[in-house]
Amino acid sequence: MNAKILVIEDDYSIFEMIKERFVQWSFDVIRPNDFQKVIQIFVEEKPQLVIIDIQLPAFDGFHWCREIRHISKVPIIFLSSRDHPMDMVMAMQMGADDFVQKPFNMDVLLAKVQATFRRTYDYLDEKVDINSWNGSIIDYSRSSITCNDQTSELTKNELFILRVLLQSVDKIVSRDELMRKLWDDERFVNDNTLSVNVNRLRIKLEEIGLNDVIVTKKGLGYMAITKEV
Repeated sequence: MNAKILVIEDDYSIFEMIKERFVQWSFDVIRPNDFQKVIQIFVEEKPQLVIIDIQLPAFDGFHWCREIRHISKVPIIFLSSRDHPMDMVMAMQMGADDFVQKPFNMDVLLAKVQATFRRTYDYLDEKVDINSWNGSIIDYSRSSITCNDQTSELTKNELFILRVLLQSVDKIVSRDELMRKLWDDERFVNDNTLSVNVNRLRIKLEEIGLNDVIVTKKGLGYMAITKEV
């Protein structure tokens, strides 16, 4: 897995410096072209880590950190020249995982990123949960999905199936794989039970306006698809 890092930094030379070093470690490093559409880019790109400056065009880094935290628990590292202790306190209170002060040593930043990945994703072996999908927000802790100001409560099996499908979004997940993962999670299912749960999940998604987002690939399995929002 080549982890994707979103660097929200308006100084292009700093971004290029980070990108040049990080690609050597197989990281995919991207940057917003429009600093008024940071959340849109975040949702579209689904990065596994965010590096963010405080002083940015339009809205500051605290604003974007808060907005990202509304929809995701992805790790966030602040990178800023501001050195007031209150800036660091605010960053942490808003859900940041670390704070690196400019000017910075690239080896230190890289080490902090790698350590954050290890803490969060167990060396990237675990797939990352998607919290936003096709304009909806998924709350895994409450087993619910919200779209168009409507919320649908999901059973444990329905949420588990949705989670597995979204971890391979836009790719086919075989029925055998779904059943195996449900068994591994100590949930008893058979072939018929799986079909019933998928159909119930589809109905609940349709009730909040998410139509035709889980498709059946005959003889292959199921696929959660991304539509343009």
